[in-house]
Amino acid sequence: MSDTLPDGGATAQPGGEAKAAPRVVRTRPRADGRINPTTEYSGLLSTVRDAGLLRRRTGFYYTMFAVLVLALGGIVTGFVLLGDSWFQLLLAAALGIVLTQFAFLAHEASHRQVFESGKANDVAGRTLANLFVGISYSWWMTKHSRHHANPNVLGKDPDIERDVISFTSEDAARSRGLYAWLTRRQGYAFFPLLLLEGINLHIHGFRTVFGRGKVDKRWVEISMLVTRVGLYLAVIFWALPLGMAFAFLGVQMGVFGLYMGASFAPNHKGMPLLPKEARVDFLRRQVLTSRSIKSTWLTDLYMGGLNYQVEHHLFPNMPRPALRRAQVIAKEYCATHQIPYTETSLLESYGIVVRYLNRVGLSAGGDPFDCPAASAYGR
Repeated sequence: MSDTLPDGGATAQPGGEAKAAPRVVRTRPRADGRINPTTEYSGLLSTVRDAGLLRRRTGFYYTMFAVLVLALGGIVTGFVLLGDSWFQLLLAAALGIVLTQFAFLAHEASHRQVFESGKANDVAGRTLANLFVGISYSWWMTKHSRHHANPNVLGKDPDIERDVISFTSEDAARSRGLYAWLTRRQGYAFFPLLLLEGINLHIHGFRTVFGRGKVDKRWVEISMLVTRVGLYLAVIFWALPLGMAFAFLGVQMGVFGLYMGASFAPNHKGMPLLPKEARVDFLRRQVLTSRSIKSTWLTDLYMGGLNYQVEHHLFPNMPRPALRRAQVIAKEYCATHQIPYTETSLLESYGIVVRYLNRVGLSAGGDPFDCPAASAYGR
């Protein structure tokens, strides 16, 4: 059997909705008494496929898109009617929320969740990401595909690479001076720093499309990004006084960055890290490094389906409306195969993230600290 890691949070017990879950496919041991990891995942995949949970739900996505377009239209109308008023900042915050929801749809299109056709998903995702949200679809696809293939794997997952925030003690130990001071307090600084994440996402997008690396549909993305950002800035600075225009942009970008980061961060931060050379099968690699959030209709809406993170990683092309039923199946399957399934409340997950980052930050400036990945493997 492949190596496994201990759980990094609260372990949920199997449970589900009143509606009966489909029968879970059982896997048979090999002659040596062990179960083939590939067979384990195949059994789970067969169960969700037989339940019809991989069927496309285009009606849901058309409805979501229509609602968001209406919301965007309402914000634009309010912007025109309000004119020179500081109440525009409320609309800026609303715009940040709506753009994040558009980003969720682009994310789902990138996973082929929306349409059967890969081309249709790419067209939708590229249009939503570049023309509506203002970030590069190609940059997102490259980065996010690497993350899904190796979640929380050191040296492979770009989401845990060192940036302003350090996710490993080794990275934190390289911090010096003012940077080390910030790193030692990075857990507390994490959410305030997310206010700048919107700007960071836009910068990464432009650096990608104008860079030398391979970019699919480069000129399409350039034209979309330049049109979107150019028109947006032109309207803001034409319609509002200079100071108010900057304030509008600051609020919109701050809300967008905070909302995006607060939706993605709970999913893996503080969960076990895997060494680059670790041999962990697909099922365990996805489950043990992911954290789902206890779900209500509000968290479903707020997180755009990311609250079902374990299921999203196990079945990345599963449409959002099917994830709740898939969770019932996945929990039962993990319990049957003795694979820890992690689920916490949203607020608990934020607390875990803050404490984890502060703990990692203790190594800033070269202070000794046990690496979370090494500790997990007893090294």
